[in-house]
Amino acid sequence: MKKSILICVVAVTIASCKNKNNNTQLTVNTDTVKVSHANYMAPAKNDAKQISDTTGTESTDTENTYEDYYIVVADTGANYYTLKDKMMRIGESASMQIDTMGRHYNKAKDLIALADDDEDELYAGDYFPRRYPSKTLSLEYLNFYKPGAKVKTIALVTGIYENKASADSALKLLSDPVAFAFKASVFTGCLH
Repeated sequence: MKKSILICVVAVTIASCKNKNNNTQLTVNTDTVKVSHANYMAPAKNDAKQISDTTGTESTDTENTYEDYYIVVADTGANYYTLKDKMMRIGESASMQIDTMGRHYNKAKDLIALADDDEDELYAGDYFPRRYPSKTLSLEYLNFYKPGAKVKTIALVTGIYENKASADSALKLLSDPVAFAFKASVFTGCLH
């Protein structure tokens, strides 16, 4: 009975914390029961919520988690379509993957957003930021990574890196005078 209740608690936790990254996994330490869900909010780095049915609940707090990452930006601006065209050119010329995370530009809302009918009911029709290290291209709102940046400034992000050396190497490959990299404290906790 305890394990059934525990699994229900984990299921509710998973449902309340969603992530647009695929291939994430939550490991529950109850006699090797594993729960996988493609759309929950992944814990920061290697933290996994662990729940023990013998001593009560032990969990790592992912509600207020921030990680220091290095963001590489090819260009910024206010026009989504101009930056999207540049992203496509960079992707093709540098053989880099583009990850829209299912988002598009919603003209009516003037917003990079998930579809209004997205399975994530909380963020459907709204902006959901890229928050984990990857070497993919995407269009993001700069002020999510750089507080104080002008609201609605769009950044053509070419990578999010865990260390400065990797970000510096990626920046050199862009060879574009407007490209830049910076260190950011990125919120990686649950967005709910």
